[in-house]
Amino acid sequence: MAEAAARKVHSQPGAKTVQEYIDELPVWADGTSLKSTPMTGMQWRIWTLAAFGKFFEGFVVFMGGVSLPLITREFHLAAAEKGLVTSASLAGILVGTILLGGLSDYFGRKRMFIAEMILFCMFLALLIMVGSFLSLVICLFGVGMALGCDYPTAHMIISESIPSASRGRLVLGAFAFQAIGAMCGIIVGALVLMLDPDIDAWRWMYATALVPAILITVGRFFITESANWLVVRGDHQKAEQAVTRLLRRRPAYPAKVELVRHVAEEASASKQSFFALFNAKNRRATIFSSVPWLFQDLGTYGIGVFTPTLIAAALGSGPDKIRSPADLIASGIHSAQAAALTTSLLIVGIAFAIWLSDRLGRIRLQVFGFLGCAVGLGIASLSIDADGALKLYLIMSGVMLFNFMTNLGPNAQTYLLAGEVFPTEVRGMGAGFAAMIGKVGAVATTYGFPVLLATIGTRSLLYGLVISSVLGAIVTWMYRIETTGVNLDHIGR
Repeated sequence: MAEAAARKVHSQPGAKTVQEYIDELPVWADGTSLKSTPMTGMQWRIWTLAAFGKFFEGFVVFMGGVSLPLITREFHLAAAEKGLVTSASLAGILVGTILLGGLSDYFGRKRMFIAEMILFCMFLALLIMVGSFLSLVICLFGVGMALGCDYPTAHMIISESIPSASRGRLVLGAFAFQAIGAMCGIIVGALVLMLDPDIDAWRWMYATALVPAILITVGRFFITESANWLVVRGDHQKAEQAVTRLLRRRPAYPAKVELVRHVAEEASASKQSFFALFNAKNRRATIFSSVPWLFQDLGTYGIGVFTPTLIAAALGSGPDKIRSPADLIASGIHSAQAAALTTSLLIVGIAFAIWLSDRLGRIRLQVFGFLGCAVGLGIASLSIDADGALKLYLIMSGVMLFNFMTNLGPNAQTYLLAGEVFPTEVRGMGAGFAAMIGKVGAVATTYGFPVLLATIGTRSLLYGLVISSVLGAIVTWMYRIETTGVNLDHIGR
């Protein structure tokens, strides 16, 4: 009897869950019902502030491909040290996703949403002023750690605040700013080199992100806490106030918010440990969200960060052709311009993902995208035996196809799914763990690429990435959990 009472839902007739209020179609005083749930001003504010977090990630990480040759020359780096520089921010993301992102389950989505941007601004400011190799690596790691926290936190603060029917489009719409940031990072890098053709121009590249980041940090203080998180922590009064503020409209709807109370779930929410991700209830979601992300990041970050290097080699301006700082600057500008063209396909790919994710479903797009990535990498590998213009054409077309397919499929869908497949009480830890495993692949490729390019060569490297893409498709299909249009209240029940 006591057990049955513990499972009892305490509420009055008419009470609803947070997501039911968010998904509810407003009915105005004259009886008119809308065809879809309109977004409120607060919902758009949350979305915008989260989108800029993804922008900064793409901006900083992909700018590394332009700044690396300058940093290498200034600090006289060997191959292993270059690997540390390129992988430092990604290693920070890896640590941040699990160490800081999971804290949102304990301290709240909003607190960590603010804390991550304060850390980002602090380490970015220090990065601009570093004078040694060690301090450079530490600051890049710190920047990455802040961005890593953003992976689960930004997704959750969006997905727990918006209608189920448009969750895929809006989460991926915010994620698209990663691709926009990547494009801007490469373009800004090239512009800075043109305006300041000097070895230390890389400092100005990173400095351009500081003022926007401070503005976004201030903006995050003025949003609501996730009502879903407040509910599972048992703070119903604050949860009802958060829903009321989140859904504030003119005319007001709903007129009054009264939330369902699940006593047993609230009692257990604070007892969830990291190992809950591997129990019978959550194990499938953990495998499904993390392993494909690992295979995806092996290719996306390796190809993304080193596209300028590969293109420079195809243009005949590789490291062996650099004789002076002027050669280095010219090579950086040319390869950055070509890389900007290939990176533009990331934006096209994410645009298609936004359009199709709620129509075709996450699983189909992820499997199709993985297979398309394998084809793109296969085309790029054909350039090894080609000469002249054909060599450059094959690299460009292969990388462009890869960028389109990865953002249509696995790069977008792994991020989206990781924030959907876990129940609220472990969603931060689950999404953080999945992102962390993905970043293991990112760190492995960015640290190992300079060494592997010099030892096993481009052909073997590209073939290995083809295999990882095919494996990503297989694992996705074997452990699939479709979440398209599913109410987040029903996940994990």
